[in-house]
Amino acid sequence: MYHLRCHLDFVRLLVTEAQQGRALALDELLILNALWQTRSVTTDDAARLVQKPEAQTRAAFHRLVEAGLVEERGQKKSRSWHLSAATYRLLGDKVGYVRQRGFEPLQQQQMVLQYVEKHGRITRHEVAELCRIGPYQASRLLGRLTMEGRLLRHGERKGAWYERGQKI
Repeated sequence: MYHLRCHLDFVRLLVTEAQQGRALALDELLILNALWQTRSVTTDDAARLVQKPEAQTRAAFHRLVEAGLVEERGQKKSRSWHLSAATYRLLGDKVGYVRQRGFEPLQQQQMVLQYVEKHGRITRHEVAELCRIGPYQASRLLGRLTMEGRLLRHGERKGAWYERGQKI
């Protein structure tokens, strides 16, 4: 029953868009469906799905962003796309947006600091796993906390680990 309701919510979203004069092209429908099912899609994956060049696929994403249905996250090659908060609301899944969007930087900092308080130390890999972010973002987060004096770095490169700083 739940699965059927989800399909009906998706159809209702498409009907609402059409009633507001925003008929969606086939490429846009395919992209929205992929986002609805997988929560996040890269431009490259979407281009393969719609069988169009990346430039045309990006243009379809931008039309969906202008319609308020989709948001982008990241930059350049690491860019991904997900449904907007308004779209999740229309689909009856208000928490889905927060679940997809992930934690905000302040929440990530608090999670890292709490982890260090409980376990005494943390690595970049553990930060990436804890906050569900990539290794580059984890390095930047640890760098900020180190610059603020909240963490102290020990070691170099892959062997580096962090412990509580003076300003925690």
